[in-house]
Formats: sequence, structure tokens, C-alpha cells
Amino acid sequence: MHPISTLGFREIAHTADWELEVWAPDLCRLIEQAALGMYHLTGAMLSSEPRCSRLISLQNIDPETLLIDFLNELLYLAESEGLAFDHFDLQFDGALLKAQVIGATIESMGKEIKAATYHNLRIIETDQGLSANIVFDV
Repeated sequence: MHPISTLGFREIAHTADWELEVWAPDLCRLIEQAALGMYHLTGAMLSSEPRCSRLISLQNIDPETLLIDFLNELLYLAESEGLAFDHFDLQFDGALLKAQVIGATIESMGKEIKAATYHNLRIIETDQGLSANIVFDV
């Protein structure tokens, strides 16, 4: 279905907001690709030093809620602390997502995303793993 690799992201044309298609072999990597794609859409440029890390823990309600809650937590950290992340170590045990995220302060950002939304969100299983389209409110 996706021409080049088993994981990734690409922007989808959307009338007013931004839409991102993400795909990966499993839920943890799907969430990681969604985060990387979200930062790509904003044009976020990180400082090279100092590096910082945060631990994010989220209870699983369903995969879609987990995905949106994680992305909105990253947006909150960008707004409240000026941080963005480019390395993700995610572990999921079926009930809890634990994410060690590593990044730095944001040097510049082309455009701000207000929130990741549930608009038409559905994680689907494909022959290659999982896929989802995420709409961002800008």
C-alpha cells in the first residue's frame, strides 16, 4: 500500500486544517511516526544542545485515544516548556503506554498546531501493519 517503506508519514491535502497519513508495523511505531510527522508539519527546528528527556505515561482506553493523547501531550510540552522531541522509546503493555522522549528546546517553528483531533480518525490494520489519518487543528 505504501510505496517505499514499512513505516513513515506524508501530508494529505486538507481544506482548512492539516492532515497526516501515518503507517508502521505496530502501534508504538505508528505513534512515533505520527509525532515525527507532526513536528515535520510545523517545521520545528531543535537546538543542538542541551538535550532533555521526559517520561510520558498514558493509560490505554483505545488505540485512537492513546494516539491523540500522546500527540496532544507533545503539543502541550511545546507550548508550556518550548520543547520538541526527535527520539522516542515507547513501550506498550496493553494497558499502559510508557514513552521516554528525548529532544531539545525549539529554535524555530514555521506554524503552530493547536491540537490533534479525532476527526475521521481510525487506526486500521493493513497487510504491512497499521495505518491512520490524523487531522490537526491549526
